[in-house]
Amino acid sequence: MTGVLLGFAIVLVLVGVGLVAAWLLPGEAHAMQRGIAPLVYYITNPALMFQLMSDADLGAVLRTYTPIALITAAATGLLYALVAGGLLRRPAGPVAAGAMASSYVNAGNIGVPIALYAVGTAAPVVSVLIAQLLVVAPVYLSVFAWCRHRAARAARFAEADADGVVPEGTSRSLGATLGRSLANPVTVATGLGLLAAAFSLDLPVVLAQPVEMLGAASVPLLLLLFGMSLRGQRPLGRDARAEVVLGTVLKSLVMPVLAWVVGRFLFGLDGLDLLGVVLMAALPTAQNVFLFAGHFRLATTSVRDITLLSMLLALPTSLLLTLLLG
Repeated sequence: MTGVLLGFAIVLVLVGVGLVAAWLLPGEAHAMQRGIAPLVYYITNPALMFQLMSDADLGAVLRTYTPIALITAAATGLLYALVAGGLLRRPAGPVAAGAMASSYVNAGNIGVPIALYAVGTAAPVVSVLIAQLLVVAPVYLSVFAWCRHRAARAARFAEADADGVVPEGTSRSLGATLGRSLANPVTVATGLGLLAAAFSLDLPVVLAQPVEMLGAASVPLLLLLFGMSLRGQRPLGRDARAEVVLGTVLKSLVMPVLAWVVGRFLFGLDGLDLLGVVLMAALPTAQNVFLFAGHFRLATTSVRDITLLSMLLALPTSLLLTLLLG
C-alpha cells in the first residue's frame, strides 16, 4: 500500500509544480514548454529507457508478463478505435491519439515504486516498458506519422491552383515518414538497452554516469511539462467530451479487468503475480502520449484530459485492487 501512495504522491507534486509555475510565470512557462518538449523527446527520455532496459532480466519478463501487456494494450486500444472511429465518427488522427491514451500506461515513474513496494519485483513494470517501447509505441507512432502525412498531403492538394497543379512536395514518400517515426530516439534507445542486457554489456563509468543523470531528469521534466499544459484548461470540454469519457473508462476500468482476465485465465497467474499484472494495467495514461501527439501535431485536448482524469482515478482504483487481490 505504501508503494501505491508514494508513486502517486510523487507524480501529483511534480505536476502541481508545473501548474503553479505556469500560473505564476505565464510568459516564461511558454518558453520553457517549447524548450522542455524536444529536450525530453530527443535526449532525457531515451537515456532513461536505455538505462531501464539494460538492467532488465529478460528471461524473467518475456515469457509471461510481456505477452499479457501486449494483449491487454491491443484489446483496449482496439475497443477505443471501434467506438470512437466507428460509432462517434471521429477523424483518424484524434482516434489514434485517443486509442494510445486509453492503453499506454505510465510505467516509467509510477509503475516502478508500485511494482517494487506492492509486488516486490520490478518484473511487471519492465515487461510493460518492453511491450510499450518496442511494439506498442512504434505501432502508434507509425499511425501518427501516417495521419500527419495524410493531413499534409490534403493541405497541399487544397492549395492546388485552378488548373489542378499540385504544389511540389506532395510526392514525399509515406515510407520515409514511417521510417523516421520508427527510428525515433526512444525506440532506438530501448533496442540498444535490450541488446546490452541480452549480451550483459556494461557501459564504462564515464558514459554510464552521464546516461544515468540524463535519465533521472526525464521523469520530473516530463511531469513539469504536463503540469504547465494544464493552465487555463477545463477538462471535459464540449468538443471532446465523448472521447474523454470513453478513453477514461477504458483506461481506468476496462483495461485492469482485461488484464485480470488474460492473466488469470489465459496464463494461469494468481497471487502477487496476478496483482502485479493488474496494477500495471490500472496505472494512469503516460504523459509520453501527450508528448508524442504534440510532436506529430495531432489533437492533444482529449489526450490531456484522459491523462489527467485517469491519474485522479488511478489511486483509488489501485488501492481497491490491492485490497481485493493482494
